[in-house]
Amino acid sequence: MIQTGLIQSAHNDLVTDVAYDFYGLRLATCSLDQRIKVWQLDESSGNWNVEDDWKAHDATVSKLSWAHPEFGTILASASFDRTVKIWEQTSFASTSDPQPNGAGAASPQPASGGSSRWMERAVLVDARGTVRAVEFSPHHFGLKLATVSSDNHVRIYECLEQSSLATWQLSEEVDVSTLPSISLSSSYSVAFATPTQTSATLEGASATLVAQALQQTQNPTTQGRPGMGNREADGGWCISWCKDRYWGEIIAAGCGISGIIKIIQLSPSRRPVTLLTLDPSPSPAGLPSEVGTLPAGDGDAPTPFAITTVAWAPSCGRSYHLVATGGRDGHVRIWRVKPAEEESDADGEGNDPKWSATVVADFDHHKSAIGRVEWNITGTVLSSAGNDGRVRLWKATIGNVWRAAGSIGVEQSEDTQDDVNMDEGVAAE
Repeated sequence: MIQTGLIQSAHNDLVTDVAYDFYGLRLATCSLDQRIKVWQLDESSGNWNVEDDWKAHDATVSKLSWAHPEFGTILASASFDRTVKIWEQTSFASTSDPQPNGAGAASPQPASGGSSRWMERAVLVDARGTVRAVEFSPHHFGLKLATVSSDNHVRIYECLEQSSLATWQLSEEVDVSTLPSISLSSSYSVAFATPTQTSATLEGASATLVAQALQQTQNPTTQGRPGMGNREADGGWCISWCKDRYWGEIIAAGCGISGIIKIIQLSPSRRPVTLLTLDPSPSPAGLPSEVGTLPAGDGDAPTPFAITTVAWAPSCGRSYHLVATGGRDGHVRIWRVKPAEEESDADGEGNDPKWSATVVADFDHHKSAIGRVEWNITGTVLSSAGNDGRVRLWKATIGNVWRAAGSIGVEQSEDTQDDVNMDEGVAAE
């Protein structure tokens, strides 16, 4: 049984994002009305009560992200005013006490009535376009933040003064659309398909220049695919961190109207590189296939649509990763991403791991653009929200079959539960 709750008139305009805190007892919402609201769950009644409400930006607030509680009660907000702001709750005292600990005097953005306990700690202004997504990294990497904006750049920030949250260093700034691949072989990445180069790596400056030149050569073909828009409104910008500590700092990012997701590895010893490109367009309809088996820009490939949301599932001991995407084409896709085994590197000249991916589920039940996909804490249930006004749940059942597990909406309707068989290799592992 799906249990639901309703928050009436949460904002004065369209709600653009909602984010639960680590414990699931507080909810932050943002809107076109430029405001952020924080809600507290009354566990006895199940009702959500507004705890704080303040004007946060000078334009639409697009995304919110909570930091891990070990760093305090910290919230990051992204906006169309091209800024990211870091907010901290300074006191857990009752809201009836005005300006606790002098917060009202120090905070440049107090809530209406002066009762806000959230202080603006930092403003990040490096974006040259509207900031579309923001997400704190897993806590084991420290207090870090990833953003993506409509200039197609992913930016990684690291807090240098956790006591004050005032100093944030821009540690990485990457143009996702031109980011080189870790391997130029067509066996692993459609977007970087080139004549076979068995020993190509990106350790040297010359190799990097070659990779960039190859990418620029291929851009006209990719951008020229039929049916793609050229407006910012047609694009999608999204990011999600890999939750598994073992593989280091890895992020999934999508930008613009390309319809692809890039798996990007971040490293302090070298520039970020693309481990893998998730591109559904080469796959024949209904048939999962290894990414990169067909050349990019195939005339028979489906028309690509912008990917608007991506979510990396918690691994929970699996030997592979699950990455969910949602796009403007109304499709919710689940990718099985397989890291390279260390012994496989002995066959090649290079030492970098080579990842692979397969589409294991593809649902189009929403019949409209997807706004959000999100996993549960174990990575076994996926939820998706679309412009059809419904939140749908997807679950892997016995035999590794992904099925529709239910939906929530204003109108009650019966959903057909079409099965999607996962790759048989998943069951074997």
